[in-house]
Amino acid sequence: MSSRGKLLGPLSEPQFRLLWIGQTTSAVGDGLTFLAIAFAVLHIGGRATDLGLVFAAFFAAYVSFVLVGGVWADRLPRQLVMVAADVLRAVVQVIIGLLLWTGEAQVWQLAIGVAVYGAASAFFQPASTGLIPQTVGAGRLQQANALMSISRNAGSILGPPISGLIVAFAGPATVFLIDAATFGISAVSLLLLKPIGQVSSEDRQSFLAELGGGWREVIARPWIAAALVAWGIGNTTGAAFIILGPVIAERQLGGAAAWGLILTGGAIGGVIGGLLALRIRPRHPLRVGFAIMSLVALGPLSLVGPAPVLLIACAFLLGLGAAELTNTWWYTLLQEHVPEHARSRVSSYDWLVSFIFQPLGFLAVGPLSEAIGFTATLVGAASLLLVSYFTLGLLPSIRSVTWVREGDAAG
Repeated sequence: MSSRGKLLGPLSEPQFRLLWIGQTTSAVGDGLTFLAIAFAVLHIGGRATDLGLVFAAFFAAYVSFVLVGGVWADRLPRQLVMVAADVLRAVVQVIIGLLLWTGEAQVWQLAIGVAVYGAASAFFQPASTGLIPQTVGAGRLQQANALMSISRNAGSILGPPISGLIVAFAGPATVFLIDAATFGISAVSLLLLKPIGQVSSEDRQSFLAELGGGWREVIARPWIAAALVAWGIGNTTGAAFIILGPVIAERQLGGAAAWGLILTGGAIGGVIGGLLALRIRPRHPLRVGFAIMSLVALGPLSLVGPAPVLLIACAFLLGLGAAELTNTWWYTLLQEHVPEHARSRVSSYDWLVSFIFQPLGFLAVGPLSEAIGFTATLVGAASLLLVSYFTLGLLPSIRSVTWVREGDAAG
């Protein structure tokens, strides 16, 4: 088999190909919406604090339900859990779109809408992490995760510039209606899916017992527990870039088009990270991964001043490229090391610890930046990112973890 055929091998497997098509379509819609929600809040008169409230609503709902989602994704057919989440998110996007279209939208309504969206996503994500190994051969798992990363970020490349144009000429309402349609396509692809190794209900325990079982799987592997703490700190401090970026773009860089270009730069970095993950397979992936994660700090630092738009886009490119490469290795390690019956629950703890403090970050960034200034807030965020990832890379459990299947090296 050619090198290219090996790298794209997961797409030759019908079940993964079906999953990939649906998720790629949905990723395009997600790429449109991320920019649209920020400028929808600003266009109805919201400020940085209001934008933080809307984003916080999503993550507060997400962390409130993600452990529940993980348990049910290990109990039920995972693709059906994902279908239900897609349908609910489609309905939410239609309602938000209609509110914006009629001019009746208010910040509290957007906050409620994205909260429901976040609760549905809390069921979808753990199920998705557990489902991927059920659609592809074990030897192609890293390439499968990399291809999902590439398609997700390719959608983000297409999304922001298109979304910026739609917002500028037709308003954000149209963006939400388009996203609703992509969720419908994703749901259809999942309904057609026939995954390998459906979850058995023979040994089902109580909800709390299964929830505790997932936690025991986490703490049995110190490298997972340690990494979750660093992800939590990194994602919380990353709120500074997400919240202050659109505000700085609106005031000093040219508005939605500039922020769309910056997001596109990050998405290109994500694609590059995914392409590298198709080939690169270091013996100690987390040791390497968390070393390069220091590049994430370039994002908030580039907003100080701010730097020219292209330099900010390049900084975001490097940071997100490093993050996507490391994330691909991370997901593959979880899927290899954690037993099939517990993958979604462990994934739910991963998402919970990664995002549990992010709502506080979103809520705090606006008031903090007003109290101490944008520069101090952004420099402080970058410093915390550097310290957390550097410290994590020194831990023995992180430095020693390696692949379960050493013989499946890519490239």
